[in-house]
Amino acid sequence: MTRIYLQVNLRRREVEVEDNQLLLDLLRDRLGVKSVKAACWRGECGLCTVLLDGKAVKSCLVLAVEADGSQVVTAEGLSVGEALSPLQKAFVKHGATQCGFCTPAFVVSVHSLLTENPSASESEIKERLSGLICRCGTYNQMLPAIKEAATFYKRRE
Repeated sequence: MTRIYLQVNLRRREVEVEDNQLLLDLLRDRLGVKSVKAACWRGECGLCTVLLDGKAVKSCLVLAVEADGSQVVTAEGLSVGEALSPLQKAFVKHGATQCGFCTPAFVVSVHSLLTENPSASESEIKERLSGLICRCGTYNQMLPAIKEAATFYKRRE
């Protein structure tokens, strides 16, 4: 067992983890962060995507011990209290949340992209989302939601 310290959605956490425990399992099973989905455990579907020190990563490919001293942000961490972020609101408004299973990973990935590049082109958006799978096929609804939310990120520059 190894003791690690990390910040999850602005909350400082101290936990003991097995050396082979995945960040995904720590977040879901130990810390109760249910927006991080467990689907493939191979990094193929992207549904476990979180921000690790500001970078979008697939948490099924990261050991919990690698997150020691890091900041982890999930979809819950993008909200302001009980209020949805502008990006989350845009996903709801444009019907990009259909069943909701994949939505948190898409929102986290898009947040990462728009933080880096609020003027991302449609091809850049599609490239960033290419590693994520939506079984409901709401990709067409996501594009207008992302374009709308990008105006918020542009104002933050």
